[in-house]
Formats: sequence, C-alpha cells, structure tokens
Amino acid sequence: MATQVFINLPVNDLKRSIAFFTALGYQFNPQFTDDNATCMIISDTIYVMLLVKPFFKTFTPKEISDAFKTTEVLICLSAESREAVDDLVTKAVKAGGKAPAAKQDQGWMYGHGFEDLDGHLWEVMYMDPNGMPQS
Repeated sequence: MATQVFINLPVNDLKRSIAFFTALGYQFNPQFTDDNATCMIISDTIYVMLLVKPFFKTFTPKEISDAFKTTEVLICLSAESREAVDDLVTKAVKAGGKAPAAKQDQGWMYGHGFEDLDGHLWEVMYMDPNGMPQS
C-alpha cells in the first residue's frame, strides 16, 4: 500500500516561499493553494504544505518554533546523483536560502543541505548502494 506523506511547515510570507521553491524547480497543486496555504509537490507521494503562521496555528495548540533558533525537523530528500545534490543547494542559495552545513562525503553517500527562507533545514542526499560498505 502506497502511503502519501504531507509535511506541514509554517511560513512568514507565502508568496515569497512559493517563489523560492519555484526557483528550486518545484511545482504546486493549485487545488490546494489559497492565501493561507499551498501544496508543494515533491513526488507522487510526498507533499509539503506551506502554511502561513496564523493558519498553521489552527492545527496545533503548541507554540510554533522559531526555525532560525531551534531545529524543529530535518527534512531529507534523495537525489539521483552528486551533481543533483549540489545543483539543488546552489539553486537554494541563489534563491535566497543559506547553505549552513558542510558537504558530507563518505564515498558511497554524499550530501549537502540548505536552510529555506523560514529557517527550515533541508538535507539532500545521494547514495550509491553498490558502493555501500559490506558489514
């Protein structure tokens, strides 16, 4: 059974967030987009709901964490190659994000990451299963 994953993230400025992620190559489902939220399509089964903070607050009684000060979640996406990892991080930085972490290169596994406009941490990882160490 295929499971769909919906990651919900609070954002300060929805239009600015849409522009940022559009620059990274992502598309949005217009059926689930209005002034309060949008549905960013990661894959056929993974979606990110970007919700303006007052609307996000209607889904939880907890305080919304300040992602610039605390880590609320690490989102890790797979990539098809090392070049695809670097390409996505480069696009993120050019679109206004930050690349706070150093690249991680273990030969068979390669990753890097970026911080989006609202401080959420995104990791991008390429793994070559053929190069994975044998246990």
